[in-house]
Amino acid sequence: MFTTLISVDDLKALQTRGAPLMVFDCSFDLMNPAAGEQQYRQAHIPGAVYANLDSALSDKGMLGADGQLHPHPDAASGGRHPLPSREKFAMWLCSVGFSNAMQAVVYDRNNANYCGRLWWMLKWAGHDAVAVLDGALQAWQAAGGAVTDRAEPAHFQSNFEPGPELRSLAVTAQVLQRLGTSGQTLIDARAGPRFKGEVEPLDPVAGHIPGALNRPFAQNIGADGRFKPAAQLRAEFEQLLAGREPSSVVHHCGSGVSAVPNVIAMELAGFGPTALYAGSWSEWCRDPNRPMARGSGPRGSAVDAGSSPA
Repeated sequence: MFTTLISVDDLKALQTRGAPLMVFDCSFDLMNPAAGEQQYRQAHIPGAVYANLDSALSDKGMLGADGQLHPHPDAASGGRHPLPSREKFAMWLCSVGFSNAMQAVVYDRNNANYCGRLWWMLKWAGHDAVAVLDGALQAWQAAGGAVTDRAEPAHFQSNFEPGPELRSLAVTAQVLQRLGTSGQTLIDARAGPRFKGEVEPLDPVAGHIPGALNRPFAQNIGADGRFKPAAQLRAEFEQLLAGREPSSVVHHCGSGVSAVPNVIAMELAGFGPTALYAGSWSEWCRDPNRPMARGSGPRGSAVDAGSSPA
């Protein structure tokens, strides 16, 4: 069973011996949501199932009278990419033929940004046998792995049963209640300019949650496209935490997606599982009563709440 990363060679070995296995292609592009599926259709690992961030791994809800998308009442989080309930997610897994007996392997073309979402969701659904293909599709192709543009046949309906949650989901009320306490250390995975509030291409307000530390998710990936060695990751996170308790960490980003590579990296570094605030900045900043900050200092400068939309 592979539970964090899997190498190209190990994936090939699983395929060769016919192990119960399903491979998922999670490629996506936030600025062009149709691009990921187009890339999948042009070239994917044979047999891979496409997992669309918007439709399969999120519960976007319905368009309201205000012209905005609102999560379904049973969604597990808010924000731009609301988590579906565990039960709804299980229904999707059943529809693509995934069962509790299978090893899941997830990949993308984006430094584990989007496939990390499915990795985390499977853990949250109680399925431990899920691993990220280290080096992504690029490593697979560099090692001579086959790709295809064929349309994959549909799978028979399976029976996936959610189990006890193996990873923790933090919600807004909890993050707000613990804000500024030693029992919570927020790590924001967005790029520096977005964290500082210098630019904001996706959300209605620029800035970050006060007190959050910044570690852009791409910092976990080495020049070879693979996750950095465990010892290097540990040293980098220890420097970032500066004595803070690793178990107090709550990861977030813009919409709970690119935070997951930081979750994985901390586990590779030996810190153990940490929590994910899936609503992230996109949910946090929609309430003008919540504190917000800009800048790069420990607390940043306050954002004028009056400029924040409801």
